[in-house]
Amino acid sequence: MTTISQSAAIGAGAHAAPKSKARNLSLDRARTFLTLVVLLHHAVIPYTYFGHTDPKFFFGFDMIVLATDSFFMAMFFFLSGLFAWSGIARKGPLNYLADRLLRLGLPFVICAFTIIPLAYYAISLRYHPEIGFSEYWWNMVTKGPWPSGPIWFLWVLLGFDVVACILYRLSPNLLEPINRLSLHGRRRPAVFFAVMLAVTAAFYVPGLMIYGPSSWFEFGPFSVQHGRVMLYASYFFFGAGIGVANMDRGLLAADGRMAKVSWDWMVLAIVPYCLLWVLIFIKREILGNPSPLPNWYEGLYAVCFAVFSVAIMFLILAFFQRFKQSGSARLLDPMQADAYGMFLVHYPIALWLQYWLFDYDLPAIVKATIGFVLTVAFSWALTRALRQIPGATKVL
Repeated sequence: MTTISQSAAIGAGAHAAPKSKARNLSLDRARTFLTLVVLLHHAVIPYTYFGHTDPKFFFGFDMIVLATDSFFMAMFFFLSGLFAWSGIARKGPLNYLADRLLRLGLPFVICAFTIIPLAYYAISLRYHPEIGFSEYWWNMVTKGPWPSGPIWFLWVLLGFDVVACILYRLSPNLLEPINRLSLHGRRRPAVFFAVMLAVTAAFYVPGLMIYGPSSWFEFGPFSVQHGRVMLYASYFFFGAGIGVANMDRGLLAADGRMAKVSWDWMVLAIVPYCLLWVLIFIKREILGNPSPLPNWYEGLYAVCFAVFSVAIMFLILAFFQRFKQSGSARLLDPMQADAYGMFLVHYPIALWLQYWLFDYDLPAIVKATIGFVLTVAFSWALTRALRQIPGATKVL
């Protein structure tokens, strides 16, 4: 989701321009993998208990959506943060922000006026087949609602980048404690895990209990979940702290211990994930889906969510660190340069494929498989074509 910039040095060295290094293949592959997870999430959600915009249903897709929704956007903020502090140190706050405005701000504006209306028009046609696209577009932009779809990530990330630049100007060494914790995490990743879990839970648990899971800030195309914004901020700044300096010798070091204990992260992820399903069963079958939910329920759910979110992120990072030459790279490596563009353009493709598949009497698994494969293929091909436009690679 972000461009890759390199590490700055701690302390006095943080003021010098860092030298560029080779790209970290494990992080590139993790980011591209997450992009495919986003496409999968949007391909299966119509056939779930939560989405259910199609009469077909498959419980396995609920399992996928619960897992993906619990971590993938937070992990995107973490990966983006990894290169924020060092990018600011290397380019200077103003130049860094100028780059981010080009990379995040411009796509947000373009997508808000084109990609998003195209996507949601497919949903509108299901209920209002008489409305033309131009009328629908004008009503969305002038009267609302003006949903943001997945591009809310862009403006929120840009906001975090602005905050990071301000904090850097106040103190370039502000995130050194996180960096030292990362260096310690090379040998004892469990310590970093525990600290990150404690901090992220401290932000997320009160947020969920106060706002609930469905409360969104919305202003035109600008939207974000009230209860998660501080969770995302904590992931971003933990990533920024790791990326301050010596990232290749800290928690994410190729020869670090985190990659050697991947089975531990799997257990830490599976247990809270199963507990989330226990709580969902209690909500539906015992409590009767009350609104609002009791505070004790929201608190327990938030704790399990926070544990799963950090643990699954550690598991994915450990996997790509440990199996750098795995067969999955045969797909992820060629797709890496196009992953950001695929994220930007995939949403109308996914929704129009679902609109087309709606009237076919096919099992949910077949519909979702067709939707996912074609969404990946079409969004990849479209991104490749767009990147041929002069100057487009600076944005995509």
